[in-house]
Amino acid sequence: MKINEIFYSIQGETSFAGCPCAFIRLTACDLRCTYCDTEYAFHEGKEMSIPDILQAVKAYPVRLVLVTGGEPLLQPAVHGLMRELLERDYTVCLETGGHRSIQEVDPRVHKIMDLKCPSSGMMEHNNLDNIPRLTRADEVKFAVGDRADFDWACEMTRQFDLPARVGSVLFSPVHRQLPYDHLARWVLDSGLPVRMQVQLHKIIWPDRIRGV
Repeated sequence: MKINEIFYSIQGETSFAGCPCAFIRLTACDLRCTYCDTEYAFHEGKEMSIPDILQAVKAYPVRLVLVTGGEPLLQPAVHGLMRELLERDYTVCLETGGHRSIQEVDPRVHKIMDLKCPSSGMMEHNNLDNIPRLTRADEVKFAVGDRADFDWACEMTRQFDLPARVGSVLFSPVHRQLPYDHLARWVLDSGLPVRMQVQLHKIIWPDRIRGV
């Protein structure tokens, strides 16, 4: 597998926000979102075997692992990696852009799936066939860049009854693009049972790009 980086940090998003976590970032992504903050993962990385990855993660004093990218589902071997982590009693989360099928993902994995809003430039790549495959253990995330994104996210939330389908529906402001208080007010006014989140790691380490 081609791995961009493996590191230990605070989980900045999702229902695990604030928890110490081991991160495995895979190389490559076939989307080009306008607000992408991990462009360095498009191509950079080194080949590692699953045993080498497991050994690297074992060095950290934590049982929570996030597999991310890039887009981790581009590498078929990721399924074997996640199974090996699960067999070692790790809590495994998968962060995916939502355009690649999640059908083969082990049901024990906590899936955090994006639905790309209009301002991402990638909305047409959303794979809506993935939505029925989500469970109450999973989460859906909308990165909201403006009011049109918010209205679209609300429409999708209602259309697919996401709060009844998944554990959390996450509305996240695009960093340094949408003010926190704008999104907070919109969420309050919507009356939807969704969770506003901020990228905690970018508040703690505002000047760091990698390894957070």
